[in-house]
Amino acid sequence: MDNILLPLNHDPSIEQQIEKKQKVLDFEIREYPVGVLVGKYTNPPEGGLETDEPELYVPDYQRDYIWSDKQKSEFIESLIINLPVPYLYVADNKETGRIEIIDGSQRIRTLEEFVRQNLMLSNLTQIPSLNGYTFNNLPRPTRMRFLRKTMRMIELSYQMDEEGRRELFRRLNSGGTLLKDMEKREGIRDGAFLQFINRLSENELFKQLCPISATKLKHGESRELVLRFFAYLDEYENFIKEVYEFLDNYLDKKNKEPVANYATQEQEFLRMLNFIQACIPMGFRKRPNDSSVPRIRFEALAIGAALALRENPQLQPPTPAVMQQLLNSKELLYHTRSDASNSKPRVKARLELVRDFLLGRPIAPYSPHEIKNAPSKLQLGLYTEDEAE
Repeated sequence: MDNILLPLNHDPSIEQQIEKKQKVLDFEIREYPVGVLVGKYTNPPEGGLETDEPELYVPDYQRDYIWSDKQKSEFIESLIINLPVPYLYVADNKETGRIEIIDGSQRIRTLEEFVRQNLMLSNLTQIPSLNGYTFNNLPRPTRMRFLRKTMRMIELSYQMDEEGRRELFRRLNSGGTLLKDMEKREGIRDGAFLQFINRLSENELFKQLCPISATKLKHGESRELVLRFFAYLDEYENFIKEVYEFLDNYLDKKNKEPVANYATQEQEFLRMLNFIQACIPMGFRKRPNDSSVPRIRFEALAIGAALALRENPQLQPPTPAVMQQLLNSKELLYHTRSDASNSKPRVKARLELVRDFLLGRPIAPYSPHEIKNAPSKLQLGLYTEDEAE
């Protein structure tokens, strides 16, 4: 007898649960000019006190301001030439009446930086003549029209609690698992050098000194670190700012070279690993039991050591006690935790700091500029290894 699917007994609670959620997810669509949005993000609400917080705010579960200058500039360009931009998602905060940004914080922060902080446009392709302009440099009619550009937002009811807002943020930002840079390279830049990198990333001593979490391994982190090692070692002085472009260009160039050229690079990589093992028994970890290694720490120690060995191939590893002086130094902590960790001066500084220490050269103290702009705790030497991400 054929199987017959019979309807389940009706459960009225299902409809009740759906209706309850629909009420919580009630929303209104609003549309504001750019000038108004920037004001809501930076100024106290109208009729309030000067000490009142701005109406529009970024909650603590949101990401940091991570857009590159290119992303920021392209967003501004899209508004200028009337390309469609995504809706903002916000929620009414029941206790304060303020508006919490659920999705769109990068866009709002970019608007504020452009209008109020002189963000300079760069890498534009549709209107390249705008490259180098800030908001204040634009012709007055263009500025006025830009401030009148409108963006739409979906404002959710205050009935949605914080847990619901966090869940909505997660869903809006997880419409598929994005490929990491190394995964993209393996799809479009496969070649002899990439295969060489893959082989070195499986080296047992490398895996021992540089542990990587299972999740990051799946996304090619070990291969990313090996590629960074060679790219920075060979060309860090030519690095400008965009890391992925720098690495892609290096990989393209090396893929075209004869495979025989890789032998010297393999020797350098293995010599560096043996050197690090001798002077830092726990490897690139920050603590002995750590299960992963921060990229900029790996770069500083691995490439700094390799640069020193290039200058002096007979260089002997310092004792672990001597090496600990560098690992605990304010200089290393500063250069491996800065928000500008991928700026050219910071990359150069952290690599050459390790190189010069190993070669016995005096380590330059902070410059007055660095002291002025460093976080206050760092000036007092209060940062711990835990905070030096």
